[in-house]
Amino acid sequence: MPFKPIPTAIAVAITLIIWFVIPVPAGVEPNAWHLLALFVGTIAAIIGKALPIGAISIIAITLVALTGVTADSPKEAMKDALSSFSSPLIWLIAIAVIISRGLVKTGLGARIAYNILAIFGKKTLGIGYSLAFAELLIAPITPSNTARGGAIIHPIMRSIAESFDSKPEDGTENKMGKYLAQVNYQSNPITSAMFITATAPNPLIVKLVGEVTGSQIQLSWTTWALAMFLPGLACILLMPLVIYLIQKPKITQTPDVKAFTNAKLAELGAVSRDEKIMLLVFGGMLLLWANVPAMIFGDAFRFDATAVAFLGLSAIILTGVLTWDDIIKEKSAWDTLVWFGVLIMMATYLNKLGLIGWFSGNIEGMINGMGVSWVVGVAILTAIYLYAHYFFASTTAHITAMFAAFYTVGIALGAPPMLYALILAASSSLMMSLTHYATGTAPVVFNSNYVSLGEWWKVGFIMSIVNLAVWIGVGLIWWKVLGFY
Repeated sequence: MPFKPIPTAIAVAITLIIWFVIPVPAGVEPNAWHLLALFVGTIAAIIGKALPIGAISIIAITLVALTGVTADSPKEAMKDALSSFSSPLIWLIAIAVIISRGLVKTGLGARIAYNILAIFGKKTLGIGYSLAFAELLIAPITPSNTARGGAIIHPIMRSIAESFDSKPEDGTENKMGKYLAQVNYQSNPITSAMFITATAPNPLIVKLVGEVTGSQIQLSWTTWALAMFLPGLACILLMPLVIYLIQKPKITQTPDVKAFTNAKLAELGAVSRDEKIMLLVFGGMLLLWANVPAMIFGDAFRFDATAVAFLGLSAIILTGVLTWDDIIKEKSAWDTLVWFGVLIMMATYLNKLGLIGWFSGNIEGMINGMGVSWVVGVAILTAIYLYAHYFFASTTAHITAMFAAFYTVGIALGAPPMLYALILAASSSLMMSLTHYATGTAPVVFNSNYVSLGEWWKVGFIMSIVNLAVWIGVGLIWWKVLGFY
């Protein structure tokens, strides 16, 4: 069958129960409630993996258009269902995913990682830091965190472990591989939180923050990167050491790593023309995203982030680094364009139809009834939001379902809007640390069998506490210096 019967039946049942069985609450428009039914059913189908997420999204577009939950006119309903595909944020991520293919195709991503390894890799702990910093270096240009952690860093991590005879099939994963696999994965949530373009759902957060605040807060690429860099760097510096203390590898000294990296770099050969072009494009995009030309020459040289992504893609097409065949074969980019657009559309209309406001008001009333300060209230909200990810296999689904409502409540409780936007935005990536299904990178690393399920969840829970505490602790000081609250 083209779909999984049980998850499909559950998703359909949930949709029908909300639509037909549960009475529309007072203060909620019927169309808003019916859109909620479609939305929750879509999220349930995504979580249960009833179909590929892109296929689920096509069905969601169809249902929104045919049921007319956003407009009475069939033509307007269809227009609403497709409305988000004009969003520059969606295209920013899709184009950046395509560009990141160049890191893999040219070998530049692997070359960067091996060169960093040569610097820090004299001890196993140093190799851990090498993997973390390699991931950090390529994070701004790889919005597919799965491609970054799973397709670029993970094969390098396995090569290193196997070169020291640390293989799960031989029962020698404790030598080194277990530790490196944990660092490989736990780097992913941290780097994902540091840049808008480091994971696909981040632009959704930007959009939701703007909608909730009536466009009073617009998180630009530069603002996000500046705000998140210092807390993220603190977490990156601490994470390999924390995991080292929890799961200390048997091999702690790696004097042969220089020979290993030299051999790998020799396999890659001299830096190719295409690698040089990718490096130039990569650096140029970062400068433009960070508004460096505007800082030097004035606002006339300020460019839209999505336009910069298109410029970068045009450059690597014109130079032949990527061909059109490469681009159309980048299925993850086109898949992201479809499902990301649909979830943004549904979230937008849930807000426009007033359901987010109604839901937020109820949560606000509940927390106000507890008689706690906004600080305690926000702490409760953040903890619930982050640890609810045990029930999600998709960060996008989680963010779409919960971010706007929780952010609205936090602001209503008295939290400074910019401060809480940054806390909740960081939490939206840090929650990936928890489980072996938390994001696409997780099953890639977990399925290499270096880490048992129990060890994965144990380290994930510990790192969730460490990361959140460090991020907020450093962030509160850093964001105050920046004047964000």
